Amino acid sequence: MDILKQIAEELKLRPEQVTNAVALLDDGKTVPFIARYRKEQTGSLDDQTLHALSDRLNYLRKLEERKQEISDAITALDKMTPELTEALSAAKTLVEAEDIYRPFKQKRKTKASVAKARGLEPLALLILEQNLRTNPEQEAMAYVDPEKEVPDTEAALAGACDIIAETVSDDAELRKRLRNVLGLRGSLAVKATDPDEDSVYRNYYDYTELVEKAAKHRVLAINRGEKEGYLKVSVTMPDGLGEQIVTKAYVKNQSAAGQLVEASALEAYKKSLLPAVQREVRAALTEQAAEQAITVFSSNLRQLLLQPPMKGMITLGLDPGFRTGCKIAVVDPTGKVIATDVVHITANSKQAIERDKLKLKRLIQQYHVEAIAIGNGTASRESEQIVAEILHELPECKAAYMVVSEAGASVYSASKLAAEEFPDYDVALRSAVSIARRLQDPLAELVKIEPKAIGVGEYQHDMPPARLNESLTGVVEDCVNAVGVDLNTASVSLLSYISGIHSGIAHNIVAYREENGAFTSRKGLLKVPKLGAKAYELCAGFLRVRGGKNPLDNTGVHPESYAAAEALLTECGYTLADVGGDLSGLNEAVTKAGCAAMAAKLGIGEPTLRDIVRELLKPGRDPRDELPKPLMRSGDIMTAEDLKPGMELIGTVRNIIDFGAFVDIGVHEDGLVHVSQLANKFVKHPLDIVKVGQIVRVRVMEVDAKRKRISLTMKGVSQADVDA
Repeated sequence: MDILKQIAEELKLRPEQVTNAVALLDDGKTVPFIARYRKEQTGSLDDQTLHALSDRLNYLRKLEERKQEISDAITALDKMTPELTEALSAAKTLVEAEDIYRPFKQKRKTKASVAKARGLEPLALLILEQNLRTNPEQEAMAYVDPEKEVPDTEAALAGACDIIAETVSDDAELRKRLRNVLGLRGSLAVKATDPDEDSVYRNYYDYTELVEKAAKHRVLAINRGEKEGYLKVSVTMPDGLGEQIVTKAYVKNQSAAGQLVEASALEAYKKSLLPAVQREVRAALTEQAAEQAITVFSSNLRQLLLQPPMKGMITLGLDPGFRTGCKIAVVDPTGKVIATDVVHITANSKQAIERDKLKLKRLIQQYHVEAIAIGNGTASRESEQIVAEILHELPECKAAYMVVSEAGASVYSASKLAAEEFPDYDVALRSAVSIARRLQDPLAELVKIEPKAIGVGEYQHDMPPARLNESLTGVVEDCVNAVGVDLNTASVSLLSYISGIHSGIAHNIVAYREENGAFTSRKGLLKVPKLGAKAYELCAGFLRVRGGKNPLDNTGVHPESYAAAEALLTECGYTLADVGGDLSGLNEAVTKAGCAAMAAKLGIGEPTLRDIVRELLKPGRDPRDELPKPLMRSGDIMTAEDLKPGMELIGTVRNIIDFGAFVDIGVHEDGLVHVSQLANKFVKHPLDIVKVGQIVRVRVMEVDAKRKRISLTMKGVSQADVDA
C-alpha cells in the first residue's frame, strides 16, 4: 500500500485510481483495454498515464524486492540493526539500497579483507575513535606478528588504514551526499582527443557545463562523441569540496590518530569514492537523457502513426533513385498493387528523362492516379521536380503529390514479411508499394516496421534497446487500438498489436479467415485456435466487422455492453436496425433524461454511456478522419537558392527534438525552427507547441548554403489558415 500511495503522490492521482488500475494490471488486463473499457474504475486514466503508472509500479516493486533480499542477507550475517532497517526502508532508489548493502557484500580479496584476516580490525576501530591520548604506533606494537605477515608497526598501521579507507568507501550516507553534491555543483567537462581534427562535435572540443543544467540532447551528443573517439568526458567536483565533505564526516581532530584517519579517508575518496560517484552521476545523466529522448521519440511516433489516412484514393508510390531509376507502384484504394514499373526520370540523359516522363504520364492517366507519394531519400527532390512538371502538363489530372518519409522502408522491403507479401517483387519495388501505402494509411503500413527504424527521434541507436523497444511498442499498441482494425482485412502485423492478441493468435486469425471466409460477427473469434475467453474480452472491442450480422460489431462498443447499448436504443425510440442511419435524436434523449440517470437505469457508468452514444452516432468511425489532412502539393518547387530571409512558407513538421522542430518546406533540406523561435513566449519543449505531421506556416530567417542549414521562425507568424 505504501507503493500505491507513493505512485498516487508522484503522478498526482487519487489513491482509488491507482489502486483500481494496479488491480486491473495485476489481473492481466492490457493498458489499451483499461484505458478504453474500464474508465469507471480508473477515473478515465488515459493510456499514457497508465503506462507511466505501470512503469513506476514495476520499478518500485523491484526496489522492494531487492530491499527484502538485502535485509535477509544482512540478517543472515547477524548484523542487522534498527538503524540499517530504517535506512533500507528510506532508500528510494536501487543505487541507495545497494550502497547500504555494500559493506556486507562478499568482496573479492582486498587490502582491507587481508588486513582483517591478519587481526587488524580492532586497531582500525581504535584509531577511528581518534582519542587524543591514543598513540597509534604504540598501540600497533600489540599487533605485530610475523606469522600473520605483520612484521612491524608500520605494516600494522598500514593494514589498519586500509580497513579505515574501505570503511569510508563503503559509507552509504557519505556516498549519497557526495552523489547529491556532484549532481548539484559538479560540472560536465569535455575536451577533444585531438583539437586539430575536425568533426561534428567541434562545439564540444572545450566545453564545460554544470551537471544540473546539462541539456539532455547535449548529454547524448557528448556521449556519442566520446564513443566515436572524438571527445574525452569527465564529471568534476569543485576543487576541494569533496575532500572537505569526506574529512568533515570522519576526522574529529588533528591528533596522531586523527591524521591517520584523514589520510585514509582522502585516499578512499581519491581512489574509490570519487570515481564511483562520478560513474553513478554520469550514468544517471545518461539515463535521464535517454528517458527524455525516448519520450520525445514516443510522442513523435504517436503523431506519425495517427496521421490522417488518404482513404479511397488510387495512389502511385515512387521510390526515387539515380543509378537504377525510380521504382513505381500503383495501388488501388484498398492498397492492392495494380501496376509496377521503373522510370529513369533522374537520369543524366535528357532523352531518357523525356522518354520516361511520357511513361509516367501514361501510368497516371491509365490508372486515374489521384495521389502520388514520393519517398524522401536519394534523388527525392529531383523526382519531385519531374512529378511537378508532369502534373502541370496534365491539366485534366487532379492528382497532387506529397513527399513522405521512407524511414524503415528498406527494413520492411528486405523483411520476411515483405517477401511473403510480395514474393515476385524485388526489394526496391516492395519499397515503392510501402511508400504508396504510407500515404493511404500510415498506421496500417508502419506497423510492419520495427518502431525504432521509423526514424522520428534522435540518438535512437544510443538508447537502452529493451527500454526503447518497450516504450515504442506500447505507443504502437495504443495507436492501433485507439483506431481499431477491420477484422476481415487486417494484416498479421496489425492484428499483433491488438489488445490481448500476440503474433501466434494473429496468424491463427488470418489462417482461419482464409480457410473459412470473412468473419460475420465478433463471436466468430471464439472459434479461432488458442483465442480463449480472456483474449476475446481484451481484443473484441478493438476489432470491427463491417456488414456483419450485428451492427454493433462495427463499433467500438464492447460486447459486454451490447445489452446496455440495445437498451439505450430502445429507451430513445430506436432499434438495432437504425444503427448506421440517422440517430441524431440520441444525444438529445440522453441529455433530457440526464446522463447520470440514464447510466444508472442501464446499469453502466457515465463514461461508458458517453462512449456508447459516440459510437452509435458514428459506427465504424476512424478518429484520424477528424484531423487535418496532410499537405499535398502540385505547384512549382523551390531550391534552397530560391529562399530569401523574410519569405513565408507552409510546411510539414517532419521531426521534433529537444532543441526544435524540423520542417519540410519543399526544398532539399528541412529547415529548423529552434525552440526559441516556436512562439512569442517561453517554450519549455517543442512538443508543447508542435507535433509531427502538423502543417505550419514559417518565415525564413537565414539560409546557410555552405552548411546546408535553413533557419526558420514561427514567431509572429499567423497559423490561422494553415489547415485551410
